Formats: sequence, structure tokens, C-alpha cells
Amino acid sequence: METIGSPLLWLVFAGVVLVALVGDLVLMRHGGAHKVSFKEAAWWSLGWVALALAFNGWLWWHAGQQFGPETGNRIGMEFLTGYLVEKALAVDNIFVFLMLFNYFAVPELQRQRALVIGIIGAIVLRAILIFAGALLLAKFHWVLYLFGAFLLLTGIKMWRAAGQEPDLETNPVLRWLTAHVPFLRRYYGGALWIGQGRRRKFTPLFIVIVMLGITDVIFAVDSIPAIFAITTDPFIVLTSNVFAVLGLRAMFFLLQGMADRFHLLPYGLALVLAFIGAKMLLLDVVKIPVLLSLGAVAAIIGVTIALSLTRPAAAKAA
Repeated sequence: METIGSPLLWLVFAGVVLVALVGDLVLMRHGGAHKVSFKEAAWWSLGWVALALAFNGWLWWHAGQQFGPETGNRIGMEFLTGYLVEKALAVDNIFVFLMLFNYFAVPELQRQRALVIGIIGAIVLRAILIFAGALLLAKFHWVLYLFGAFLLLTGIKMWRAAGQEPDLETNPVLRWLTAHVPFLRRYYGGALWIGQGRRRKFTPLFIVIVMLGITDVIFAVDSIPAIFAITTDPFIVLTSNVFAVLGLRAMFFLLQGMADRFHLLPYGLALVLAFIGAKMLLLDVVKIPVLLSLGAVAAIIGVTIALSLTRPAAAKAA
């Protein structure tokens, strides 16, 4: 498994993420449970993006010093492309998260807590998936073709399903949880359960957090292979993925009131997945430069957002 991930790089990355998470939790606790305003979410989103770009700049500089300017430019571009791809695909997560919150009528004051716990769990699960994928690719090159075919088919499926809301009533995981886990029908502040031992019963907030984690893993099955199409270095894949996920909470509160305005974005995300899947399948035939991939992904997302804003969706029947 080839990687630029030296002990120093892993230590710096772990330190930055740990400090960022602790700072986020401290500030959130200091502010107490409250409804996050659009302005607050916008500032937090800018902060997370700035942190990711600062790490990318440091990584570009460090790799350039260690391996030469050409390698530094390549690594910096791979991180940026992977970050953009994951950030774009995370928008789909947000739409599903919003649907979960509405379905379970999660109070505004508890949405921050649910998202923070869900995001920490998502980081751990994604790290496991990324290292498992890297090990597979290191031993079996043909796994790239499986990833490519999977992404291409997922893109086609996403295109066909665009505009249709998932039906939570038929979700097998949710049906199993509600049938086998003793849970209450009301919220108790930020508590995840009430009682102890056999008398313990879980609140709806616990069910929501479990569903958030499972939903993110399902989406990670799409997004992680997409980043492996850009680079097979597990350090770049993991770092770009984690920095994109760290800003997911702020992005949720930023977009929760504008979900309907981006009605064409699922089509753009479907095209991104199909493009990256085709790139993987043609990897040994046509080498598509990372810069071209970055431009294509940015153009697809930008055009679909612009079209969504200029062509409002038709009003849904009540």
C-alpha cells in the first residue's frame, strides 16, 4: 500500500481533527442547546472550509519540500478534488438527515447533539471502510473495475430516483429497530435513554442517531470509491473525507431551509458518480488528469445548482 502518510503527517492530521472536534464541542456546550441560525451556520461552514484549505495548503507545501514541487502539486490537487467530491456528495446525506429529523419530529434544540454524535461515529466507520478498501486495492487491482461499475450503476439509479422521496416506513433497518429496541414515544431533553438495566428504554433521539450513522455509511459506500478513483493513497482519501464530514453539521443547518431550492442537484450528483465510475473503468485505457476531474465535478455541481435556482421546482400537491 503506497502512501505519503508518514508518522508526522498522521500525527498532524490527528491533532488538527482532535483540536477541531474538542473546540466544536466546547463552543457548542458553551452556547447550550439552541436553534442554529442561518448566519451562525454560514460562519461555521466557512470556518470548516477554511480549516480544510489550510490543511491542504500545508500538505501541498510539506509534500513539495519532501518529494519535489511536481509531487506536491499532484498531492495538493488530489486532496482538493477528493474534498470537493465528498463535499458535493454529502449534500445528499443532508437531504436524508432532514427527512429523518422531520419524520421523528426532533426538536430544534437537540438537532446539534444528534448531528455531532452521528458525525463522530461516521468518522470512525469511514476510517475502517477506507483502510479496508485500500488493502483490497493494494492486493487486487481489478477491484477498481468493481468500484467503477458500482459507481456507474449507482449514478444511473440515482438519476432515475431523483425527485422521489425515500419511504422511511419501508426502511428495513428502521423497522427492525422499532420492533426490537424498547423505546419511548417522547423526548427527554438530550437523553438517549431512561432507566438502567432491563428497565432501560431508549428515546427517539437514540433511534435518530443510529439511523444517522447507518445512513452515512450507506452513502460512504458511494463516496469512498469515488475518491479512490482520484487517488489510491489512503492518507489522502481519509483526510479529504474526514475534513468534508467535519463540516457536515454546519452544512446541514445552512441548507435545511433551502433543500427544495436545489431540486436538480440529485441529477448533478448522479452525473458526478457516473463520470467517476466511467473514469475508473477506463483507468488503464485513458488517463484523465486530476485537474480535469476537478473541473468536471465543479462544473457539473455548479451548473445543476444554477439551474435549480433559475428554474424553481413545481409546487408539490398537498
